[in-house]
Amino acid sequence: METSDRDAFFQTDASNAERERKALKSSNKNGDPIAMKSKILAAVPDPFSPSTAIFIAESAGFVRRIDLTSGSTRTTYRGPKAPVTCVAVGGTANKTVFAGCWDKDIWSWDVETAQPGRRFSGHADFVKVVLCARISGKDILVSGGADKKILVWDIESGRRLHTLQDPTTTMLAVQHIAVDPVLSTPDAVVVASASSDPHIRRWKITLDGFEQLPEAFHDRPDAEKLTIAEHDTSVYKLVFDVDAEDGDLWTASADGTAKCLSRARNFAADDVYVHGDYVRAVIPTESWVITAGRDENVKVWDRASGKLYCTLEGHYEEVTDLILLRDSRGLPDKVCSVSIDGTIRTWPLNKGELDEVVKKIEESKKPVEQEEAQPGGGSLLTAEEEAELAELMED
Repeated sequence: METSDRDAFFQTDASNAERERKALKSSNKNGDPIAMKSKILAAVPDPFSPSTAIFIAESAGFVRRIDLTSGSTRTTYRGPKAPVTCVAVGGTANKTVFAGCWDKDIWSWDVETAQPGRRFSGHADFVKVVLCARISGKDILVSGGADKKILVWDIESGRRLHTLQDPTTTMLAVQHIAVDPVLSTPDAVVVASASSDPHIRRWKITLDGFEQLPEAFHDRPDAEKLTIAEHDTSVYKLVFDVDAEDGDLWTASADGTAKCLSRARNFAADDVYVHGDYVRAVIPTESWVITAGRDENVKVWDRASGKLYCTLEGHYEEVTDLILLRDSRGLPDKVCSVSIDGTIRTWPLNKGELDEVVKKIEESKKPVEQEEAQPGGGSLLTAEEEAELAELMED
């Protein structure tokens, strides 16, 4: 008889203690948690409500459009029978939701009606990242997978335009892709890709073809290298600083650090933030650098000094993504964190409000009568799928 009941399996004292710790911690209200019924694996801002809504990808096979003010689900996008690992919004007038899935396909829906659209099939393994761009007036979709490939699609026709692979180095599972806002033009988009190896690669894509862009050594401008190698192991997230003129590249890695790679120095590391444990996400603002990852915490760093300003404790499982929320003027206002624990939490970036949140967190940690733990809802995965998901997240 098969079962997914954890109590039916042998449990060590350490695993039982860890489970009890998480159950106790799950009752906290830090970050005004919005609870979902399954693990949240990725998130992106809602382009129509950038200050109050996000799209999330769930392990239960759903994509949801979440209203952060009310905590309600505006729209649920259904279809996949396997975990959805990534999400993007794009196409003509941002009217389409795209989601990469464990089933190796990319699903799509109409943003407003949630009606299913085209499915893009071509990857031979999990799809781990999707993003939308526009080249020569044509909407394109770029996807990366555990099959070590980056595919470029024509959204309108569904036709695959290009398959990108590094011909000279060992490129492993693609973890993330980001558009370079400085070098991209109306007729060509430049992207950076990160994978399960330490190397970051840059690609220039047109409708007719693509090329891999080499890098110069910052101390030897007459020499070239094919990749950016500033980390010791897997790179999980890439973020170009769109609020700064230089558009430096920020990275989050399994080596426990987040780094600022200076464009002026051919993407050599300028600033290093030692978060500790796997870093899944990083966001730079004018004042702060925010990091999060497997240690469950969201850390806020003073960008001017490089020192840790505060630690935001609330999640009780790994944090998988961070989303920057902007006010009506387009300025960074809050940061939203999502997690394997199935919760969405929102944190202020205004110094006064941030200090108040930290004060409340510290006060809640003082010895007081403990409230009963509020489990975040049963998993919709089998024990085998839980193990496979854990293996994927540690890839």
